[in-house]
Amino acid sequence: MPPAATLARLVLLEARRGGLPWLAAGCIAAGIALAAFLSQVALTESRELQLSILAAWLRACAVFLIAAHVASRTLREIDDKALEQMLALPLGRPSQYLGRLAGLAACGALLAAAFAAPLLLWAAPAATFMWGLSLACELALVAAAALFFAMTLVQPVPAIAATAGLYLLARSIAALQGLVGGGLLDDASLTGQIARGAVGAIAFLLPRLDQATRSEWLLYGAPAASAYLAVIGGLLLYGLILAAAGLFDFERKNL
Repeated sequence: MPPAATLARLVLLEARRGGLPWLAAGCIAAGIALAAFLSQVALTESRELQLSILAAWLRACAVFLIAAHVASRTLREIDDKALEQMLALPLGRPSQYLGRLAGLAACGALLAAAFAAPLLLWAAPAATFMWGLSLACELALVAAAALFFAMTLVQPVPAIAATAGLYLLARSIAALQGLVGGGLLDDASLTGQIARGAVGAIAFLLPRLDQATRSEWLLYGAPAASAYLAVIGGLLLYGLILAAAGLFDFERKNL
């Protein structure tokens, strides 16, 4: 087995022994209970309400779990000098970094599969599969971001906060663009032009997470193949960019 694959397998074993599956099971149980409660108080469209609330809850829980897990295990390796011991082995830094990232992306894929399974009770299998695949790509991107920030900032709270900030900004940048360009600011003023330019530049640098893992797919059917592939391709491309940035930073570190 290649060294990177061995390291990825160790990451998966550590996630299993660290209680990540139990946390995922708790999130699923809480989401189903919340959806069942809301369905009892809804006057109409209880199925749609259940599905949309459960999908949004599971997506948020998956992002938080993978970000917290990546940051905590990476910083624990640094604090316990385990990372320095690994660097003493005859194993290149690219293999070590990419092996960790592959294992963390596999954790995200397993989380996505586990969180998509309960949605089969309400949604069509094809739409659920596309939602789960999109969530797996989204979690791989979050894992790459969390690993990069954990290696760079070397503190748990800033690393998780930076990952959450990047994710939330990428999720809400389209709405921010709509606010800026929808007459909220004077079109002719210098302030309005600067604000629109700044928001447009930020949106250009961020992934379109607002187009990924949408609850509408579960409610009204899968999106068009071209639009779906564009979303998945954008997520994978941005994940590769984050992986390259993290690998570059890891190569130049003097540990």
